[in-house]
Amino acid sequence: MLIKYGVNSGIISFGSAKDYILASSAAVLRRQQFLIRSLGGYTDQTTQRRMQQVNSMSGTALEADSETILRAITPILDPNRHKGQAGKIAVIGGCREYTGAPYFAAISALKIVSALLPHFLDNASGADLSHVFCTKDAAPVIKGYSPELIVHPILEESYSISGLGDEERRRISSKILAEVDKWMERFDCLVVGPGLGRDPYLLECVSEIMKHARESNVPIVIDGDGLFLVTNSLDLVSGYPLAVLTPNVNEYKRLVQKVLSCEVNDRDAPELLQYLVKRIGGVTILQKGKSDLISDGDTVKSVSIYGSPRRCGGQGDILSGSAMNPTVLGCIAASALLRKAASLAFENKKRSTLTSDIIECLGRSLEDILPAS
Repeated sequence: MLIKYGVNSGIISFGSAKDYILASSAAVLRRQQFLIRSLGGYTDQTTQRRMQQVNSMSGTALEADSETILRAITPILDPNRHKGQAGKIAVIGGCREYTGAPYFAAISALKIVSALLPHFLDNASGADLSHVFCTKDAAPVIKGYSPELIVHPILEESYSISGLGDEERRRISSKILAEVDKWMERFDCLVVGPGLGRDPYLLECVSEIMKHARESNVPIVIDGDGLFLVTNSLDLVSGYPLAVLTPNVNEYKRLVQKVLSCEVNDRDAPELLQYLVKRIGGVTILQKGKSDLISDGDTVKSVSIYGSPRRCGGQGDILSGSAMNPTVLGCIAASALLRKAASLAFENKKRSTLTSDIIECLGRSLEDILPAS
């Protein structure tokens, strides 16, 4: 079975995952129902039939049958659903230097993310609401990129609080956390890291946000500078089965050196990845590379669909926005869609391909595999 998650043991059955979620606070009932379906506790006959189809794909082969998985887990289009039922995500990132990355992640989520929700939310394709929590300097720029995003200019960097005493700094941190907490129970997923930067005060605040997300059982996808944060503070994700890490080559090397105190060996890449996940405990890792490798510690799968030789910055941000639900199937689907979209964009733009071109091809990438009509 590909997906077996639990908070305490890290590996449990679909039935006990449902029991765990139901034990949570009644204040998060909507997200509980969302996660029950995502973790396999949904009882609709169509859902169960598609679940059986996905389970039959697990096998022992390293290469995932990504197109079959996409067809199986992509929800049907239903005109009776209302805004919000396709998911609400929040991107935590965006500072003075980096405004493109959080936009790429957030807009990608709006375009295709609910197609990747493992286990069959019966809703329209694309998340309904996408929030960005960023610094005040980044907010006007990100708002200017797209009116579809809900932008919260609440994060602070060290320069903006220089000269303040410890008590005032703590007061500001508490205010930031309280503002995010107001929205936390509404979110089905946090994407932490795109364009975050490495400012110490900002990272300190984001660490507290991640702790509160864990307490609320909110799935967390970690990319970019979020990986810098967790590599140096593994306790933020260790033992949390609703966390996905999406490192690129250099980020993965740093993670391996930190956790395993060794160098990356491409020859034994699947075994190394699986061992890394087990050492961290409870998480899923999507290792980006020539072939993407995905492991939850229990299994390893590869996605080797040809993408694009043009390595423009920002493709990882698309992936983090797409890999909304932290499961092996969701990561396989996100990887496959991004690679197909990159290939389509390169066909049109060749050497001038940009990340924005790839984003525009996300819809066609899914449509080619599973037409909407």
